[in-house]
Amino acid sequence: MSLLLQILFWVAAVGTVTSAIYCLMVVVAAVRFGLRRRRVDHAGPFMPPVSVLKPLHGIEPGLERSLETFFEQEYPEFELLFCARHETDEGLKTARRVGERYPGVKARYIACGEPEYPNPKMFSLGVMAEAAKYPLLVTADADARVERDFLRRAVQPMADPKLELAWCLYLGTADVSNLATELDAVGKSVEMGSGVLVANMVEGGTKFALGVIMVLQRQAFYDAGGYADLGQYQAEDYVLGKRLAEQGKGVMISPQVIRLVVPETSFALSFKNQLRWMQSTRRSRPLGHLGTGLTFSVPFGLVGLLWGLLAGHPIAGLLLLMGSCVNRWLQAGVMLRVLGEPMWVWQTAIYPLRDLLGGVLWVFSYLPGHVYYHGGKFSIDADGRYKEIG
Repeated sequence: MSLLLQILFWVAAVGTVTSAIYCLMVVVAAVRFGLRRRRVDHAGPFMPPVSVLKPLHGIEPGLERSLETFFEQEYPEFELLFCARHETDEGLKTARRVGERYPGVKARYIACGEPEYPNPKMFSLGVMAEAAKYPLLVTADADARVERDFLRRAVQPMADPKLELAWCLYLGTADVSNLATELDAVGKSVEMGSGVLVANMVEGGTKFALGVIMVLQRQAFYDAGGYADLGQYQAEDYVLGKRLAEQGKGVMISPQVIRLVVPETSFALSFKNQLRWMQSTRRSRPLGHLGTGLTFSVPFGLVGLLWGLLAGHPIAGLLLLMGSCVNRWLQAGVMLRVLGEPMWVWQTAIYPLRDLLGGVLWVFSYLPGHVYYHGGKFSIDADGRYKEIG
């Protein structure tokens, strides 16, 4: 028992220290980003023609409203392209229905057929990019939701001729009062956003991309290896940004923050979907993902509580657990305020639960398993490439 108690104590102690250091790094990185947003996040005079690419696959709650926000853009010249596998796709039919209410907006609807490489999103983006009228592209996931001045703000970084890609951080948004959905949403805002901003600060610049919304030159796809090669990866957005950065081409985090709508989900489905992305991250950034285990706080607080109960020091154990929750409340509160979340108080309050779930997901991400995506079953190779399983 003595050895077990020592192990529990040191695991809790080390985790408490590392998660506290990480929390301070998040606060610094978030404040830096917030100051930058205040300085440069505005709608300027740079407004070139833009093609907006929206890959679709089926329908989910909130999709119609999310699509409407793109038709409502206050921008002088842009076109919208929507792409799904088949004309009968419910998402594509929804886009057509929405488009009928905005006859003044140029929109095209494309059925691309079955994907020719494992990542169907990348296949749709490639089809739309080649069909696009303008060389400056905005790619946007189906569940992205934006304000009316989004395009005017989002394109401003591209006025720099050295920049080839800018991408947006996002606020996870739950349209329903459901704890599983809300935890998923706040995780996307805080956990993902924290890791991105800290990486950007530590690495001295942006070395990757997240693809919920990207603003890029069409040439960027070719510079990063082409559609077919990028389509072999689950995290095609990360690979795209990483390759461009390695070539010395400009990649940056846009000061613009958008919303990512999280559909109503159960804990089981949420766990399954988040595990898929954790497994992808483990292969995309293996060392970074390994270190992520030391950034969680509440799991170490629970280990500390267990140590306190077994060692006869319950007050010390409770203090360790409470300290871990305060750590996460601070991280979440700062991140949500900087990103502009009006519901930051409630989301901050529940974030320790999300942190605990994140720690469990991190452990499970190292177990062997398969990925299910858009109706296909895949394994992921060590370099992050999809491998379809029959």
